[in-house]
Amino acid sequence: MRASISSLSVLVTGVSALQIPLLSSSEQAPVQPAGDYHGEKPLVNSSALQDLISGDKLFARAEQLYEIAKLSQEKWPTRVIGSAGHDGTLSYIYETILALGNYYEISNQSFPAVSGNIYESRLVLGDEVPKSASPFGLTPPTRNKEPVHGTVILVNNEGCELGDFPSSVKGNIAFVKRGTCPFGTKSEHAGVRGAAAVVVYDLGSKDGIGGTLGTPSPNHVATFGIGSEDAKPILKKIKNKNYVDAIAYIDAEVKQIATTNIIAQTTFGDPDNCVMLGAHSDSVAEGPGINDDGSGSISLLEVASQLTKFNVSNCVRFGWWAGEEEGLLGSDYYVASLPEVENKKIRLFMDYDMMASPNFAYQIYNATNAANPNGSEELRDLYIDWYNDQELNYTFIPFDGRSDYDGFIRHGIPGGGIATGAEGVKTKEEAEQFGGKAGDWYDPCYHQLCDDLSNVNVTAWVVNTKLIAHSVATYARSFKGFPERTDSVAATEYTKGVKYHGSKMFI
Repeated sequence: MRASISSLSVLVTGVSALQIPLLSSSEQAPVQPAGDYHGEKPLVNSSALQDLISGDKLFARAEQLYEIAKLSQEKWPTRVIGSAGHDGTLSYIYETILALGNYYEISNQSFPAVSGNIYESRLVLGDEVPKSASPFGLTPPTRNKEPVHGTVILVNNEGCELGDFPSSVKGNIAFVKRGTCPFGTKSEHAGVRGAAAVVVYDLGSKDGIGGTLGTPSPNHVATFGIGSEDAKPILKKIKNKNYVDAIAYIDAEVKQIATTNIIAQTTFGDPDNCVMLGAHSDSVAEGPGINDDGSGSISLLEVASQLTKFNVSNCVRFGWWAGEEEGLLGSDYYVASLPEVENKKIRLFMDYDMMASPNFAYQIYNATNAANPNGSEELRDLYIDWYNDQELNYTFIPFDGRSDYDGFIRHGIPGGGIATGAEGVKTKEEAEQFGGKAGDWYDPCYHQLCDDLSNVNVTAWVVNTKLIAHSVATYARSFKGFPERTDSVAATEYTKGVKYHGSKMFI
């Protein structure tokens, strides 16, 4: 059934006016005429596809993406969901794929997303301002967006049960230990008990917690996280039965908006055996996100464009996810919406998030069949073999829920991916392996305004885009030797060990 089409139009500096038809999640864009019949094209070959990847082409696309981010210039360039910059990004992706003719079918999946912004915050415990204090993602503001005053009340156990919160927490500041249940659960219990605010302390980290409350609840209250060095003096005073007062203030907004995933699938190749790969189309509110994840989005666009020169045996499906920075919203929604029969058609999912960090390391997610759906380890080994063939060093990083593979793994789909590093610190050994500066972040501009055109390492970007091309070509050509899909039961070992959901911890 053809969708009724409404359009979102944007004008990009140096780019013609773009339009993105907003279709339902199950409907396709009209098919455009193509040049060659698919059967006349050669079967995709890894080396040939890799040879078509060019740093100049990647960077030219980055320049366009940065101009699009400037559409949000009323504050600063950004591509956060709900902004003109993200709307423009969706238009750019859609128009780029549409221009490739009938090689791809395009579908747009609109979904409700939660967007949170924190404008100002402050926490005072006793007579100290904790250096490690930071508000959690998706926290509500303090009452009337004004400072609240109260006594620090130590919560029993880890606050995972409503009964852990004493009645004295009402109107005061709940002081809760980080533990085995989500931060959102602790905040919700505190809200039910009438607390004015919550402070979650982490005795395992002196630097505090980069956490999120996750799915909003009407019972959530303003919530901060602090590290061990700030928490220990407070705990000592409370256990000595000394009174500790507190002031908490958060000016924040949590709202629901509509945004869109874009899916492009080859119109030929075995539709029951799909190679799927994805990147996220959005940035954080603080900057334009040219590396995170403009680099991955552009790599996918370039591989999708060059793939049109070839035939494929298995269908290839590209996904550009919205709302990753708010907690993997787009990819979660996509996978959760798949009927069982459609889930089984995805043989594997490959995640490509941050391909060009300036102080890069070649990182492979350490996905194993023991902890993840069967086939994840074979994908990991494909990356290992390619880096070895190129005589390039690589390192393993945890498969811990920090990017859009999370929903696929939880729904039983084998997965993995590569990255070049975010806010992690490069070690001396890694500097010897990859160059760059030990002691600095892999991406010194991670989630900042300076994640612009100067924040990409084109050498690393080309290398990893060639590896993306290799992964696509390998499985688009044949799944010989790759495990068959069995069931879609989530990997229990994975779910037990994951504490991240996107860039923020939720436990």
